[in-house]
Amino acid sequence: MCKPFILSAILFLILSSSYSVYAYPPLQLYIELTPENGVLRPEPGHYSGPVIIHRPITIEGQGKVIVDAEGVGTVLTIEASHSVIKGLQLINSGDSFDSMDSGITLKADNVLIEDNIINNTLFGINVLGANENIIRNNTISSKDRATSLRGDGLRLWNSHDNLIQKNEFIKVRDIYITNSLTNRFIANHISHSRIGFELVFSHENEIINNIIEHNVTGMMVIYSNDLLIKKNKISHLRSFSGSALAFKESNNIQILDNKILHCAVGMSANAPLDPENIITLKNNWFLYNDIALYFYGERGGHIIHNNHFISNLLDVQASIPAASFYNDWKNNYWDNYEGFDRNKDGIGDTPYEYYLWADRLWVDVPMTQFFRGAPMLETIDFMERFTSFSEPAVMLHDPAPALH
Repeated sequence: MCKPFILSAILFLILSSSYSVYAYPPLQLYIELTPENGVLRPEPGHYSGPVIIHRPITIEGQGKVIVDAEGVGTVLTIEASHSVIKGLQLINSGDSFDSMDSGITLKADNVLIEDNIINNTLFGINVLGANENIIRNNTISSKDRATSLRGDGLRLWNSHDNLIQKNEFIKVRDIYITNSLTNRFIANHISHSRIGFELVFSHENEIINNIIEHNVTGMMVIYSNDLLIKKNKISHLRSFSGSALAFKESNNIQILDNKILHCAVGMSANAPLDPENIITLKNNWFLYNDIALYFYGERGGHIIHNNHFISNLLDVQASIPAASFYNDWKNNYWDNYEGFDRNKDGIGDTPYEYYLWADRLWVDVPMTQFFRGAPMLETIDFMERFTSFSEPAVMLHDPAPALH
């Protein structure tokens, strides 16, 4: 009569000793009991990980379920297409860069990852050869350590046609996209990290309506073609080594309607090597930057129309004047233009030309940046313009500068 009670008591003691830290057994047990295409709604509580999903299911944590990997491996690995992960808090991944320990590792297609919190994980979401997924409304942060020792908040490798939307990345390393095509990054917020978006060999991606602030670099684009970069706000990037936008050997880049303010460099780009290797820069605002645009190489060729340059210390700088001068400048607004508009058509009566004066001193010698705007450098600049011992180089010629 008492044997069932004794067996139950023994079982209770085993379970209570095994899961004394947690209210429930490991989440993996519940996942194994959930049928294919079924819905798992765990009771609110703290569950142990790591967890692997082998067949398509839906997990709904409703913001009250914590999955803790206890410093071992990746918290949640998704290997089943058409899965849904919502409302979980995923914490405490391992520390291995070799195995890329993450909050979530995604190896499947058509998965929805939504409304999750991922913190104290080395990498945030690691997407490996996975397509047509939606990653939306998640909050992601890495380990509390120096920026270069964190993992990437989001990492895409060989992954295409994904939608990354309305996520918040705080204190991660980078958002790193490599060999990944036709993805859309819309309305994400990336702050206090190293590089907002880093694209390498990743063509036809769209980066729209994102906010990037207090990082080292905003976007770095390397060997990536046919990109649309539109309506982003990039601000407060003050590291000497960083730019809001940086491009190298990338073709047919459309940069439209962005706001770039209070950065060390607004945009840096190499001169195009052929007619296809151009950047089209239209309707952007560059405000309060040290250098708004910086070009390097032998000769220009980019299209720069209808932009606004306001209160920058230098509007344009280049490795040699030709790299800037031979760009296609037209209808840009320059706050230091000194011409008139007699016919009231909104276009200056005379072209705008920008010269290379002595104020390049703080560009060539970074240590002098501390003295930017100081009376001594202002005096040197004034004397160079007033006396003109040598003819200054023309950095750009805008034949039709906008006045409004």
